Amino acid sequence: MSSRLPSAPPVLPGFTYSSILGSGGFADVFLYEQETPRRRVAVKVMLSGYADQAARDVFSAEADLMAQLSTHPAILTVHQSGVSADGRPYLVMEMCPSSVGDRYRRERLGVAEVLRIGIAIAGAVESAHRAGVLHRDIKPSNILQTAYGNPVLSDFGIAAVIGTVAPEQSVGLSVPWSAPEVVSGASQGDIASEVWSLGATVYSLLAGRSPFESSGSDNTPAELMTRISRAKLPPLDRSDVPERLEVVLRRAMSRRPDARQRSALEFARELQMVEAELGIAQTQPDIAVDEWAHAAVSDPVDRTRQTAIRQVDPGRRPRRSRPVPSEAASADDARTVVRESVGSPGRSTTGRRVAEPRRSRRSAVILSVAAATVVLAAAVTTVVLTAERDDGTIPVVNDIAATIEDDMAVFSWSSEDAVEGDNFVITSSDGRESIQRTTEYRMDGTPGDPVCVTVTVRRAGRLGEPSAEKCIDLPDGAG
Repeated sequence: MSSRLPSAPPVLPGFTYSSILGSGGFADVFLYEQETPRRRVAVKVMLSGYADQAARDVFSAEADLMAQLSTHPAILTVHQSGVSADGRPYLVMEMCPSSVGDRYRRERLGVAEVLRIGIAIAGAVESAHRAGVLHRDIKPSNILQTAYGNPVLSDFGIAAVIGTVAPEQSVGLSVPWSAPEVVSGASQGDIASEVWSLGATVYSLLAGRSPFESSGSDNTPAELMTRISRAKLPPLDRSDVPERLEVVLRRAMSRRPDARQRSALEFARELQMVEAELGIAQTQPDIAVDEWAHAAVSDPVDRTRQTAIRQVDPGRRPRRSRPVPSEAASADDARTVVRESVGSPGRSTTGRRVAEPRRSRRSAVILSVAAATVVLAAAVTTVVLTAERDDGTIPVVNDIAATIEDDMAVFSWSSEDAVEGDNFVITSSDGRESIQRTTEYRMDGTPGDPVCVTVTVRRAGRLGEPSAEKCIDLPDGAG
């Protein structure tokens, strides 16, 4: 909540003002009663002092993105947008009676509820990524709860199309939930940094505070940025939080982006494993499948990354620009007050998507049927292959290779005996445990000391025999 007084609610035809809901850095949110159809709605109205053309473009882009994505069950619904008589742009949105951001500091949220929220929001983020959109401001206060208690992700105000964020652009960020590479200015945000923010958000809901906030200490944005850059995640002081969940969060908030889960969906899958371990019903993340139906027979992470690679100029070296935190920001919502720079004509800096040609209804039906047929055929093939290869014996990994890359130990192994659904459980010499589907694991440690891992195949909820321990010495001078 902002310390300033809220602006005057605008007069909107067809709507009756009720009350103020909240104030932010550049907009207020009011409760209105819509006349036709009759319902309560939340209306986000830009402050008049920010309503220049660049800010209008950002606001309009948010409306477009929210409209395209808000059919997702875990993304806030936008009903319409417009400009009031006094010149302020506004969005008419679904009315949500509560916010996760209001709750997690006041009450202790149960582990089962936090897992359900984390998986649902990860599904929303994954769907946005498959549509080529980064949220770039994932945090507890941007997770609202509907009248039915379902979590929904809101505020795509600083979202961007994946791969189109220029290194020289300045962006706002909420420091406590921003990845180290974003805080340092080395990155303007990507899939890996969104995974970090998801992990930081789930951590916050369990801890009742942001990850690097310390009771009785200096929690200014500048101090938080220093702690985040070290990425030494404090353990959760809760006896009901299983170790496996802490492992998932440590992996998501690793200092090195390539050590995190590869996607929001992989993060959700690991949270589902925690649910299975606790014996509670698994939450299913909702993933968009309409125009992205082909994602069911390909790797959405690789496809998204290839899109980003094609869009970024390979000859440009990122310019490191450390964002300056706002001194007025609180630890709960330490947003840097920085304006988006306006790009050149023809290039989107606001996250607006370029409209694609619309298919005819007949073509869409044909493609949908074809995609469904391919998915069904792939599923049948998978079942047959699994039945042929899975004789009840869980294979043992025995070909681990170890190399040094960028002062980190890289362990890799083959997966020839793996079947659909297998996971690898990696136990490292520092006591950490990680669950993943990929056949490569990276870790750092003390320079000059050996680091070791064992790998165990997990199939259908059962663990096989662990591999022999594989070790390698880190070079002297490793950071």
